[in-house]
Amino acid sequence: KYKPMTVKPLNRVRKIKKRTNSFTRFQCEDYGGRLRPSWRKPHGIDNRMRRKFRGNKPLVAIGYGTNKKARHVIPNGFRKFLITNLHDLELLLTNNRTFCGEIAHNISSRKRASIVKRAAELNVRLTNASGKVRFEEKKAENK
Repeated sequence: KYKPMTVKPLNRVRKIKKRTNSFTRFQCEDYGGRLRPSWRKPHGIDNRMRRKFRGNKPLVAIGYGTNKKARHVIPNGFRKFLITNLHDLELLLTNNRTFCGEIAHNISSRKRASIVKRAAELNVRLTNASGKVRFEEKKAENK
């Protein structure tokens, strides 16, 4: 089982979201599923949303951005780093208080087990250490 000495993040930054509901495309609600709500900048010369008339949706602006220190920080206080082999894990040795590892989805269970074991030695936090390990344990029990 993977149980590292609980590595705590260097400085835990509280993430403050200035706007929680997403920006939607102009008039997307008028077209009932035919126009996806994903954000597109309005370009029309007479477009009332682009011209920021009163009563229209807000435009995406830089002021809604997240604090730079809190950007890309996941709820456990770390930033994610994708691990595809043991060498990638060594890169986290000096940054184990800022970054945590996430094993890529296409890594085999055997390679994954060696990564998990090495992460425990290096005291590196992994977000998905228990994935595919149970499947391998069940295989071993059946033999």
